Amino acid sequence: MLDITSEQRRALRARAHGLNPVVSIAQNGLSESVMREIAHSLDSHELIKIRVYNDVREERETYLKTICDELGAAPVQHIGKLLVVWRPAPEEAAPAKARPAVRRARSEPRRSKRSFQN
Repeated sequence: MLDITSEQRRALRARAHGLNPVVSIAQNGLSESVMREIAHSLDSHELIKIRVYNDVREERETYLKTICDELGAAPVQHIGKLLVVWRPAPEEAAPAKARPAVRRARSEPRRSKRSFQN
């Protein structure tokens, strides 16, 4: 399980506010396929929300701890039936920074709509 500071946790909670849940844990619980999906989502997005369809708070806390322990992630927030989890992207899988597009010089100025009407 990753440890993060309170400042990092606050920043991650702010980033996660507008996110929608990408993984759901339903009546079958935290199965192997759900863990694979969570791992794949963390690789893709780093910060994810997980919705748990369960009314027992202790089970949701157990799910959060299990996810963080097995996947090497940090628990960011557990509010209601939503779990927010963060794991930094692996360095070899991190996308290379895109180079800025090279603009070509125009041979003539752009024409306006009115110039086509005449």
